[in-house]
Amino acid sequence: MKDKTKIADATHVDDVSGLKLDASKQYTVDEIALHEAKNITKATLKYLSLVPDKKLAPFSLEWFLLLHQEMFAEVWEWAGKLRHVELSIGVKAYLVSTEMKKLVDDVVYWETHQSFDVIEIAARVHHRAVQIHPFLNGNGRWSRMLANIYLKQHGLQPTTWNENLLSKENLHREEYIKALKKADDGDYRDLMQMQSKIYKA
Repeated sequence: MKDKTKIADATHVDDVSGLKLDASKQYTVDEIALHEAKNITKATLKYLSLVPDKKLAPFSLEWFLLLHQEMFAEVWEWAGKLRHVELSIGVKAYLVSTEMKKLVDDVVYWETHQSFDVIEIAARVHHRAVQIHPFLNGNGRWSRMLANIYLKQHGLQPTTWNENLLSKENLHREEYIKALKKADDGDYRDLMQMQSKIYKA
């Protein structure tokens, strides 16, 4: 996959088509983000309050879509639906479905053949999901949730540094961006290091 992870500039919500909030009101980006955060909290409680087994989180294509839907469906009509338009970030739209299926197959292969340890698989899933950017929005938050669920599912603690990651006040934002860019070139060490740490707020 040749596409680089262009994470420095976050995808902005400049198209509110599909917004499911009160149509009689106008919302700021921050207000929409607050509603999204409430929706995401419900998904977080579902998957991270206990150890999610393979039945709950099978890491299949269908579940990838379901997770995004669970994180954003209270706010956006397109939640859980693969994009069919080009974005400034991610693979070409016509490749999204194929690349998602490849990721599912890779996870199965990595686990079956014990290609990598848990932290590296979580990092690779995280990075590939960001690279693909399969949805109109919410891709970064969904990708980080995938990694955290994978860690939790395999007996490790989810990370906390990625909360509100795109805020300039987040001390780990630049570190994360640099780690993703290194992963673009096949070097996952920094992302793995971040994935294995439980940072204090």
